[in-house]
Amino acid sequence: MTVLLSVSIAVLAGLLMTRVFKPFKLPSVTAYLIAGVLIGPYFLGALHINGLGIVSEEAASKLSLISEVALAFIAFSIGSEFRLEELKKTGKQAFVIGIFQALVATILVDAALFVVHLIMPDKLSVAQLITLGAIATATAPAATLMVVRQYKADGPLTRLLLPIVALDDAVGLIVFAVSFGIAKSLVSGSVDLISIIVNPLLEIAASLVLGAVLGWLLTQLEKMFNSNTNRLNMTIALVFLAASLSMMDFHVGPFHISFSSLLVCMMLGTVFCNICPLSEDIMERSDKWSSPLLALFFVISGAELQLSVFKDAAIVFIGIIYIIFRCLGKYYGARLSAKATHCAPQICKYLGITLFPQAGVALGMCATAMQLGDQGNLIRNITLFAVLIYELVGPLLTRNALMKAGEIVPMPEHVKNRRQNKLAAAGKNDK
Repeated sequence: MTVLLSVSIAVLAGLLMTRVFKPFKLPSVTAYLIAGVLIGPYFLGALHINGLGIVSEEAASKLSLISEVALAFIAFSIGSEFRLEELKKTGKQAFVIGIFQALVATILVDAALFVVHLIMPDKLSVAQLITLGAIATATAPAATLMVVRQYKADGPLTRLLLPIVALDDAVGLIVFAVSFGIAKSLVSGSVDLISIIVNPLLEIAASLVLGAVLGWLLTQLEKMFNSNTNRLNMTIALVFLAASLSMMDFHVGPFHISFSSLLVCMMLGTVFCNICPLSEDIMERSDKWSSPLLALFFVISGAELQLSVFKDAAIVFIGIIYIIFRCLGKYYGARLSAKATHCAPQICKYLGITLFPQAGVALGMCATAMQLGDQGNLIRNITLFAVLIYELVGPLLTRNALMKAGEIVPMPEHVKNRRQNKLAAAGKNDK
């Protein structure tokens, strides 16, 4: 009962907060996150009234299954952006930009934090800075996708952005696995090439194969049904199956076999959308079905943000350096590679800004970084601080960048007037 009450309060709070922020013209993502903060442990939850708010981090963690499912649908939806006919037009650009901007962000963050290490060696170790540099690669697909959907953004920048976000996270997983393996070697004093090189490659390969198999299976199962409702139900079931199978984790001799839920579900969406002739209609229905789930995901994310990180001046200082140089890496990495691949001027100018948001993947990386023991705590707190800033500001910057690129078109005045007239007429009838 308490969990269901918390879920209902979270959805209601998120939706009502979008109305509060409507005069400010902020993205719904920002409103959901702020609603989560307000019902979280630092505000309404501090009253310790179970169900009315999320009273503690433990209470928020009980809702983590919802976040896992939401991320699975986000990845599935982004996977549909890898249609072969579109990739023929933008595939080379997306591939080059996706890799280059991620690596530039890592290099700039590593360099900046190394200077901080030289100044404050007792606060930041080399293992910690290498790990933070790898986390800098990750971009938040959820926030980007929500902004695109809310404002119905469309155009060359949007069509290039979503594949880049998907590829960005794949690159991030590789960079993080290698960097984290080096960091563990620095902490333990022993070098394990299997952990640094082989296991990351196995995770990516295994995830892509599993996703491809499930995408093929979904296409075959869809052929058994004529009802769009049953096809949608089958799609939802396969995304749930993909998310659950991604949690498998086992060893084969010295090798560690694990899966990335994001990569599995992205590959599921990619294969399905390329071989199923009915995929466009089904994806559209799936997006509508998952809309409240994504709203709940962001409210829960807001509740999980830890405002206590502001208490430590060192974390705030290192976090600010991390944020600034990651943004510089994303912006100039995207701008330079976009120019090199002959993208349009508005893409070169605004693409990097849309890559600022950071959340789910980065949080998963910092959770892994806790294996470094005490050194992992600093990594986690700095990542949490950065995510707090990025998630509150990033969606707004993404929206503004898409608007300036001309890919978000304001609602025509005659449509606004028609809606207002209908509401006014309904009000008179009620009286």
